[in-house]
Amino acid sequence: MDILAHFQNARNLVNLQSGLVLFSEGEPGQTMYVLMQGTAAICVGGEVIEVASPGALLGEMALVNSSLRSATVITRSDCRVISINRSQFDALVRESPEFARHVMMVMADRLRHMNEKLRDKTLGRPDRGSR
Repeated sequence: MDILAHFQNARNLVNLQSGLVLFSEGEPGQTMYVLMQGTAAICVGGEVIEVASPGALLGEMALVNSSLRSATVITRSDCRVISINRSQFDALVRESPEFARHVMMVMADRLRHMNEKLRDKTLGRPDRGSR
């Protein structure tokens, strides 16, 4: 799915300055974001685990399972994001199975990446860096 094309005409675009904390680990999450422009650091326990680029989904896990935020996201450059609340997310999942599959793919990719980092750390291999 071309997530940028899917949301190119969205009206709820928000401009964010570089260095802004979009959300913090441990907070309740009622909103997810689609990164349309710019880059953002996804941090867990103070460590950058991924640098998100345009097309990235941010905060989707909290909407999928109604949990607290599992990461902190900090903008690395000026960014433009689309904000999607829980009811909009539910409607997107209902109306677009392709969107639902895309969310699952993003979450699976992040889980695989974290498994690789854990395996490398356990085996004493140097970190291969952020994706």
